[in-house]
Amino acid sequence: MPTHCAAAGCAATYNKHINISFHRFPLDPQRRKEWVRLVRRKNFVPGKHTFLCSKHFEASCFDLTGQTRRLKMDAVPTIFDFCTHLKSMKSKSRNLPKKNPCISTGPSNSKSSVTCQQVLLEHSYAFRNPTEAKKRIFQLEKKIASLRRKMKNCLQKERRETLRWFKTTCLVKNLEANNILLRGISEHILPNTLHDLSL
Repeated sequence: MPTHCAAAGCAATYNKHINISFHRFPLDPQRRKEWVRLVRRKNFVPGKHTFLCSKHFEASCFDLTGQTRRLKMDAVPTIFDFCTHLKSMKSKSRNLPKKNPCISTGPSNSKSSVTCQQVLLEHSYAFRNPTEAKKRIFQLEKKIASLRRKMKNCLQKERRETLRWFKTTCLVKNLEANNILLRGISEHILPNTLHDLSL
């Protein structure tokens, strides 16, 4: 079984209750080389049990015709969160003037002179980097899966208890109908909510 994702900064690990699939690196040397290049890990050599999780593939990369989620033959991983916004961000911003988003270039006034530290303090729920956010998301996914299991167990328990109570009620009313128990005794045995229960 795959245990974790090989992408840098990805905290996804195998859990049957979470809807994340894991996919081996391709055996074809050219495709394998392309995957390694896109992962951008220094001196990274994938082994036989090296996987990438489904979070790194676009929806169009999957073949959903069968019962399991499979990758198409030409699928490549394209969704990554690189902590330093590496080279992909640099190539996009070559023609744009460089500026610090935290420093105002307009006329200085009390509203516009806000530092990064103040923004982080104001928005305490914000994460400092994508890796931290991913870890938190993974923790929450595990918590949700655990709560779903508990809710399922509680619903099953409630069904069993309701059925047991219903059978008991029917038995008592049946005994009354056959004059084995005194009439009206169910009013003392059963709670008020079940008095009108029909046989």
